Amino acid sequence: MDLPVGRLPDPLPSPIIKHSPSMSIQSRSLRSSSVHFAVDFRSRSKPESASPSIESFRTARSRTPGVSRSSTRRSGSERVGSQRDLRDEDARFVYINDAPRTNAPPAVLPDNSVHTAKYSIATFLPRNLYEQFHRVANVYFLILAALNFVPQLLVFSPVAGILPLAFVLGVTAVKDGYEDWRRHRSDKNENNRTASVLVDGVFQPKRWKEMQVGDVVRVVANETLPCDMVLLSTSDPTGVAYVQTINLDGESNLKTRYAKQETMLTPPEALAGLIKCEKPNRNIYGFLATVDLDGRRAVSLGTSSIMLRGCELKNTAWAIGVAVYTGSDTKVMLNNSGAPSKRSRLDTQMNRETIALAVTLVLLCSTVALLTGIWVGDHNDQLGVIPFFRKYDYSSLEVGKYNWFGTGAQVLFAFMSGVIQFQVMIPIGLFISMEIVRAGQAYFMVQDDHMFDDKNKARFQCRALNINEDLGQIKFVFSDKTGTLTENKMEFRCASVHGRDFSENDGGEEDRNAVLVDGVSLRPKTPVRRDPKLAALLKDGTGAMAGRARDLFLALATCNTIVPIVEEDAADPAAKVLEYQGESPDEQALVYAAAAYGHTLVERTSGHIIVDVLGTRQRY
Repeated sequence: MDLPVGRLPDPLPSPIIKHSPSMSIQSRSLRSSSVHFAVDFRSRSKPESASPSIESFRTARSRTPGVSRSSTRRSGSERVGSQRDLRDEDARFVYINDAPRTNAPPAVLPDNSVHTAKYSIATFLPRNLYEQFHRVANVYFLILAALNFVPQLLVFSPVAGILPLAFVLGVTAVKDGYEDWRRHRSDKNENNRTASVLVDGVFQPKRWKEMQVGDVVRVVANETLPCDMVLLSTSDPTGVAYVQTINLDGESNLKTRYAKQETMLTPPEALAGLIKCEKPNRNIYGFLATVDLDGRRAVSLGTSSIMLRGCELKNTAWAIGVAVYTGSDTKVMLNNSGAPSKRSRLDTQMNRETIALAVTLVLLCSTVALLTGIWVGDHNDQLGVIPFFRKYDYSSLEVGKYNWFGTGAQVLFAFMSGVIQFQVMIPIGLFISMEIVRAGQAYFMVQDDHMFDDKNKARFQCRALNINEDLGQIKFVFSDKTGTLTENKMEFRCASVHGRDFSENDGGEEDRNAVLVDGVSLRPKTPVRRDPKLAALLKDGTGAMAGRARDLFLALATCNTIVPIVEEDAADPAAKVLEYQGESPDEQALVYAAAAYGHTLVERTSGHIIVDVLGTRQRY
């Protein structure tokens, strides 16, 4: 979107259709009871502030009689938070559009750069070796390599003795270093992304890592939020913005965020005030703060007023906010425990078996050392002439002495010699083979065409080479909700109208019921298998049952929080695809079903919705 620098775009009209007087309008008198019920229900809810200001009362009195404005519902955590005050020692003070003052001493606030890598150049070698020696086999082979440096036990040269262990440690270190290099590269790309920040009254591009708390940031549609920021204004006149939090909680549905009317009325370059918010914490579902604009009444802020780093702005032309948490203080980074040191079940099993074999080896070598001590004691008077135990050297005319350190030292040498002789009980070649096989497995997994994502043109990524043998070996699945197992994909199967069950959709065909809007064919993205009898009843039926059926699907199309989004149709360039996005997959399935049966939601704004009912557009 090309915009003049420093100037915000005007609120966009609906990209789908415009309402004209020729549209047939459904009478609302038939639903007056439900409307009054909704108004009464809202009137019993708590007000957003315990002490409304005089300006709010004047605004309320100046409204047109008979038109009521529904208040925004707040979550439970927001209602609880607004009832208690933040103490100054437990709060962070953010001056809107005044980053130098916000970050002035004694405040110590981090910049907006993030670091998810595990190692640095200085810490790579010691930390990687420390992690590798958590494997018991590596400790065992290190002991064997150290024994080769004892002259009395020398079997191979010291270099040859240390070479197998160095190969295992080197292969693992290279693998870990490559994985951490990719993390450094990802962090660099993330920190060097640019965002539009207000500088001297003009929005200018600025790298993410250079942003500070107090900066005013503008985000346009489909952009990722660079930091945790309080929403100040949006392209919608009522201050509504939609965000997708799939990077935070895995939910692909849209969440609604609201800007306060007090901040919407002032242009961002002229906005000044103080935000008093809680200190950084890991709770992504709670936020407690107040904003004071030019010494006026403090306005409470809650979860619906903050947009978190990693979210994407959807179905909103632009949104402006002030950064309150940056870098390591953002909620997504506080919930990031860093790159873990993962171990497969095979490694855990091999550690246990290595310990068992090492204990057996110690018992065996202790037995050999004990028998050696008994034998040396029995033949002590013959040690001068017995081969390999001679105390004296008769190889020359002058009788010399060998290095004899006593019976105790001979027993110790016998124990260590036994360790070297029986070292094949724990073969180091097995661990070398495992490292090579793991690298080969990772290569074949990356090159597997069956795991190629045609949609994103991306191949499989093996991020942890030491756990690839655990793939597919799942024994238990612990789920907090069914959506984790069903991927939040709900399907409309049947309906019951006026006591009659319409569930004969097995033989029906999948239908998307395309509608024509301003000469453009809109086709819902997800097809629904229809019941032929129910479809015929809605189209040509008469009587009470037909009226109830039409009311049912009209309610499904209107009573929801779904936002229709128009996208390009790859199969047919002349047509458009209508995608429904919302907070609940249940609502999405019901709205798609209503569209399949001739009740298509085609437009939603903050003030009205438009539904195509069997070819007739109706506005509510």
